[in-house]
Amino acid sequence: MLKNIFIVALLAGFVSGVGISLVQEVTTTPLILQAETHEQAEAPKASLHLAGFVQVHGTEADGHDQSTAGEWGPANGLERFAYTTLANIVVGVGFALLLVASYVIYGGQMSGRLGVIWGMAGYAIFVLLPSLGLSPEAPGSLAAELTARQGWWLAAAGATALGLWLMVFCDGWLLRIAGIIVLAAPHILGAPHPVEMGGPVPAELAARFAAASIVTAAIFWAMLGWLSGTLYQRTAAET
Repeated sequence: MLKNIFIVALLAGFVSGVGISLVQEVTTTPLILQAETHEQAEAPKASLHLAGFVQVHGTEADGHDQSTAGEWGPANGLERFAYTTLANIVVGVGFALLLVASYVIYGGQMSGRLGVIWGMAGYAIFVLLPSLGLSPEAPGSLAAELTARQGWWLAAAGATALGLWLMVFCDGWLLRIAGIIVLAAPHILGAPHPVEMGGPVPAELAARFAAASIVTAAIFWAMLGWLSGTLYQRTAAET
């Protein structure tokens, strides 16, 4: 069983990671390249944009002064695509492990269709609900202190997971109401934001990037859910 879990996660994560990297090339990557032209002081770094997958930002090929940036970055084109794809595969395998472990705990029959539903639950936990407080940020956008944002994002993801579990898998109205309260708590407390808004990136471009990232993440989670559910069903039938 453990071997099958890893095989399913590896295959689903690999295919989803490669697939979402190709999607990014025509959705978010062009927006990142535009945003990087507006940057002046700091070179961008690789980051997880609260979208369930990674995009590696370039430095050297973007016209930044490496002596001031002080950090290496992959050149635009094939090199950056390769690093982004590798990062997306690693993230995809990690999330696939979470999904397949959830299938095992659930214990019911699985299929590609049910896998998409579980994938959308993962999308809600790791992307949709946290994005209500902290939307994906284009390179160069002003943001609050990193540790505060990471802490809030983790709290929002954990609260969403617990809230959905209480609402879906627990009986009784009190527990379901408690699930709604837990789910809403991080948003009631509020996410950390910078004192001043703005930055070198135009607001329209930042908004387009946030919207594209959130939609692209939905594609990623749908692929991951369908692949992991389908593969899990087949391996379960063979054992």
